[in-house]
Parts: sequence; structure tokens; C-alpha cells
Amino acid sequence: MAKKQFKAESKRLLEMMINSIYTQREIFLRELISNASDAVDKIYYKALTDENLVFNKEDYYIKVTADKVNRTLTIADTGIGMTKEDLENNLGVIAKSGSLAFKKENEAQDGHNIIGQFGVGFYSAFMVADVITVTSKALGSDEAFKWESTGAEGYTIVEANKDSVGTEIVLKIKDNTEEDQYDEFLEEFRLKAIIKKYSDFIRYPIKMDVTGKRPKEGEENEFEDYSEEQTVNSMVPIWRKNKNELTDADYENFYAEKRYGFDKPLKHIHLSVDGAVRYQAILYIPESTPFDYYTKEFEKGLELYSNGVLIMDKCSDLLPDYFGFVKGMVDSEDLSLNISREMLQHDRQLKLIAKNIQNKIKSQLQSLLKDEREKYEKFYQSFGRQLKFGVYNDYGMHKDVLQDLLMFYSSKEKKVVTLDEYVARMPEDQKFIYYASGESIERIEKLPQTEMVSDKGYEILYFTDDIDEFAIKMIMSYKDKEFKSVSSGDLGIEADEKDKESEAEANDNKELFESMQQFLSGKVKNVRASKRLKSHPVCLTTEGEVTIEMEKILNAMPNNPNVKADKVLEINVNHAVFQSLKDAHAKDQEKLNLYTSLLYNQALLIEGLPIGDPVEFTNDICKVMV
Repeated sequence: MAKKQFKAESKRLLEMMINSIYTQREIFLRELISNASDAVDKIYYKALTDENLVFNKEDYYIKVTADKVNRTLTIADTGIGMTKEDLENNLGVIAKSGSLAFKKENEAQDGHNIIGQFGVGFYSAFMVADVITVTSKALGSDEAFKWESTGAEGYTIVEANKDSVGTEIVLKIKDNTEEDQYDEFLEEFRLKAIIKKYSDFIRYPIKMDVTGKRPKEGEENEFEDYSEEQTVNSMVPIWRKNKNELTDADYENFYAEKRYGFDKPLKHIHLSVDGAVRYQAILYIPESTPFDYYTKEFEKGLELYSNGVLIMDKCSDLLPDYFGFVKGMVDSEDLSLNISREMLQHDRQLKLIAKNIQNKIKSQLQSLLKDEREKYEKFYQSFGRQLKFGVYNDYGMHKDVLQDLLMFYSSKEKKVVTLDEYVARMPEDQKFIYYASGESIERIEKLPQTEMVSDKGYEILYFTDDIDEFAIKMIMSYKDKEFKSVSSGDLGIEADEKDKESEAEANDNKELFESMQQFLSGKVKNVRASKRLKSHPVCLTTEGEVTIEMEKILNAMPNNPNVKADKVLEINVNHAVFQSLKDAHAKDQEKLNLYTSLLYNQALLIEGLPIGDPVEFTNDICKVMV
């Protein structure tokens, strides 16, 4: 029996494919099962045009059998089978796909689509097998043939005996080595897991002889092993079912089965799109954050299927980073896959799907915010930080998508509110959207800088997340209203009579402020009379883009950029402390310096900033007490 050689280019392709095309060996089973499914599909298509052929779906299946003793794994199907010529053309010429040719001749009907396209998947079996034997009997033929190969060396084709139509592939599994354990591909539980992972939604039954234990007849507390044939795949995926047939419980069960999370999803989105690109998807908005969500280890992405066959565990290109919390899957027959079917060729179809998914997620979140406020607030507690990062990243490119989804704690409402809600109730004379930053709501409520804005009856948004201010700087304005920190130099509030009196007082004591500024040279940019303080003696404000909170956050980073805000020490001229400053300025420069140092350190403490010299500070307090 003469061995036939693969063509030179086929031989090179086979060697390359075995060593590099596939990243995971387990893929071979997905490929062989997909080919088997194609073989059954071909009979189905043939039955559509051949009135003598009746297609009874119950008669068609795929059987996977492991034989540990002989180290063989068999994948058998009841599909259309192959003639000697088919074996020669399809298995003798690598990367010639019989399925692709058939697909071109017979356009998909009734939702049946041929899976195979490249014709290299079959050879992935050489990653785990020393010898592959294919025995096949074609529909309408009395003859059967056997194709056998040990890899790149070539193959043989001889006549064989086979009673039924279909194909049987027997893999002689490689022996274990120090580096590789091939035994796993003979283990029942491992084979079932691979089938469930990649081929759970193949439309025909995938059968296996499954072992179990049962009580031994006539014996108490004794059990015996038994084996029975079981279908190990689900066949009909939930996303191909009519939405009207499905309940919330069905979607929640699918979420749990796919291990998308240990929580219960807040909301699901079921899409079935038949437009420029056809796809189906089930997306979930989780209730709580995964433990590793805000770490580098977390991988975002949706499961990607092609005609029910899993192609990628996590396709990150289908989700923008700011919606990285969304879980779920997409199934499409229109995607361009690369030769190994493990990766996508980045094309127009993928971008269209991703854009549509982004719009659907935003729409669902807006509906949740409008109709189920409590649920949205629960979601926001878990993932609001991610939305803010989305606003900040890429220089604010996505702010228009995300700004209506943001929420911040309100000084008036005593709960989180949207920017739209804030702007809708702004008084006519209010020029800005005011905010205050701090480590907690409790600390912000005590900030001296909030006094004037609060007295005017204006609402203040509390920023307690380290990303908040950075995100707002990217938005800049919302509905033509700019954001303004209560600590910024100009609050845009017109002076009343009392303010005018304070201004006159400040002008009369110009030398006092200059003396204090000189003493604090290098620490503050200016010392001035405050227009915002009512009951507190002192506070720090800033000029320029960098605020005190931003300074703290930036300088807490691993690569400390040592960014400093331009600080201004503001003094309340209507507070009793100011009289002490005036007296000291008139009589005792040393005492003025002492008071200035105390007030500056007091302002630092209010802001949660470190005091330069704690010992000096405590000594200064003692000097005042003596």
C-alpha cells in the first residue's frame, strides 16, 4: 500500500499549524465536532432538494468515545460521509474546506449554517494524536474507505468495511511526556467539559457513554459502577429562543450556568439583530463588582460564538472599557475569522456589532435610571467609578456618552443626583454647578469653603471619589453651565453689602496681608480677605487648574509627580481672630508670625494635608497658651 505525500505547501502548513496556529490543544475536539455537525447539515441541505431523501433529525448525532486501554479517542457522526475522492480532496489537500465549497453552492436556509470554512481544523488533532484514522461511507455509496496518517509524512487511503453512512475518526492519543499530559483527552470529565465549553450549542446531540454509581441490587450500602449513553450538549441555545418563551429565571439560570458572576444580574438585554450584520446577544448588567474588577488581572469581554460554536472566551473588542462590567455573549455567522477560528480579523462587522452593543447598554442604563431608580443606584454604587474613569480616559472623548449616567451626592437632597437633576433646579441667578471635594460626605459638610455657597441657597455636589474632579475637568460644562469648586478663587457670586464692608476692611489692612504673605513665602501664592467664610476664621483656596484634592491624589501615586496647587490663605475679616491679627501687626511682628503660622497649619489640617513640622506646630500652640 503506497503512502501518498501531502503537497509541499500542505506539508509546510501542517507542520506550522501543529506547532503554532492553535494556542490550546483542547481546540481539536471543537474542530472535529464542528466538522461532524457540518456533515449532518449537508444531508439536511440535500433533503431540501431531493424528494427521495427524508431528514429525520432524531436519526442524526455525534458520538464521542474514549478508550483508555488502547489510548484512542473516537468521534463518529451519522452525516453525509466521504467518498474516496472526497477523502483525497478534503484530507489530502490541507486548507481545502469541503464545507466552504458546499456553503458557496448552497446558501444557508432555515437558520442552518455550515460551520467549517478553512479546512485546517481537522489537522489540529495531530497536536494530541500520533495517528489519525478516518473511516467513511458516503451517502448513496456501497463502498467505504479508510484514510490514515501519522502527520507530515503523508497518508494512505484503502477500502474498508462500514455498515452505516457517516464518518468515524479515531485518534491514537500521544503518550505522556515530562512536559505534557495527554491522558486528559481520555478522561470522561475533561471531554465533557471541553464539549460544554465549545460545542454546547451544536444543533445535533453529542453523545457519550457516561459512568455513574448506583446501589447494588440486594446489597445495602454497596454501590456499583454503570455506564449509560447521555447527550452532553444543550443543543438549543437560549439566545435562539423566542424572548416571549423566556422568563427572568431562564436568563438568571443562564447567567449562573455560564459563571458570569456569583451575584444575581440587575438587568438583561436580549438582542436579535438582522441588519447589515446579523447577530444575537444576551448581555447582563451585574449587581456587584467582581473581587478583582479594579485590578490589572481583570479581563473584560464577551463570549463570542460563530453559529453556536465558542470562538473566544473574552472578546474585549465588543465592549468599550467604560462598559467593561457587562457580561454575556454574542453569536454571529457574519464575522470574518482567522484560519484557526480562535481570533477575529478586525473588520467592519465587528465594529458595527460593538457600536450597536454600546448603544443598547447605554439605553438600558438610562431606562434603569428613569424607571427603576433604586436598582440603578445599586448598580452605580458598584460601577459608577468605572463610568467616571470612562469620562476621564482618552481626553474626554466619551463624555457625551457617559455624562448623563453620572451621579453625585447632593448637599440639598442628601442623596445621589444626576447632573440633569441638578441643573433643572438651579435658581436663575446661579452661574455655576458648584462642587466640593473631600474624603467623605461628613468631612465635606464641615468644610469652611462651603459656607457662602450654602448661604446663597445653592446646591453643592460632593465629590468623594479620587477620580471625580479629574472626570469633571474633562466634562468642563454641562448644559452650558460650568463646574466650579467651592475652593476656587472666583465663585461668581455677587457681593452683598456685608461683602463690600469686608472688602473695604481688607483694603484698609493691605499691609497686614502682605506681611503674612511674606512670612508664608513659598507656601502660599497669596494671603487675602475671604468673601466665602462666614463663621470660620480661615481656609485654603486655590488658583489655577489643580485643586488641593487633586494635589493629594496625584502625590499619593507610586510615581509621585510632586504636583502642587497654587494655594491661597483666606482670612475671615469678620471673625474675632482678625482683630488679634491687626493688634499683632500693629505692636508685635513676632506674634503676627506666630498667629500666621498657626492659622496656616490650621488650614492645612482642615484640608487633610500634612503639617510641615508637627513639633513646631505644638510648640506654637503652647506659646499662645502661656
